[in-house]
Amino acid sequence: MNQRALGPADRSAGEATRQRPWSWLSALVPLALLLLGLALPAAPAARWPGLGAAWAGPVEWREVPASATGRQWWDAGSLRRNRRGTLSVLSRFQPLEPADGGTETMPTAAAGSPATEPARQPPRSPRQPLGTLVVMELDCDLALYRDISVNGLPRFNAPWQPIDGDPLATVTLRQACAAAQPGAASDPVG
Repeated sequence: MNQRALGPADRSAGEATRQRPWSWLSALVPLALLLLGLALPAAPAARWPGLGAAWAGPVEWREVPASATGRQWWDAGSLRRNRRGTLSVLSRFQPLEPADGGTETMPTAAAGSPATEPARQPPRSPRQPLGTLVVMELDCDLALYRDISVNGLPRFNAPWQPIDGDPLATVTLRQACAAAQPGAASDPVG
């Protein structure tokens, strides 16, 4: 008698179509893991130190006096000192676009800030942009700045620029550097 190993073709039809008795378990395991994940506490920091939720800091926009080019704000809650000793700060720039399309300019700082006197501002038209979000890196000692991110897009190897000639960057650098000094009123630098 010639004996050989039986292959899949030699199995009977009933044996090939018969399912394993535990096949339903493979569908139940993902459901059980999902339910287990939902039952875990929302704050795993107590069990695993260092694995806490990452919360955004408070947003504290501070407007600088408007210039002929536009308006600018910087966020005191975003001030951070990096390893090189420079500061990074989130700022928002809004170019001026007169409502009538003319050559009208914004009131100067002596006339009052648009943030403190909103009635003097013409209403914002639908075509006016909300502004540009810029992460600026500031060198307080050398009075230089560079835009390292514009609207969330990184600008690798952005060149350093002097603040001379840009009144918005000048005031932003001075105010942010003053706020970052140790012992400043709110001392937001982390």
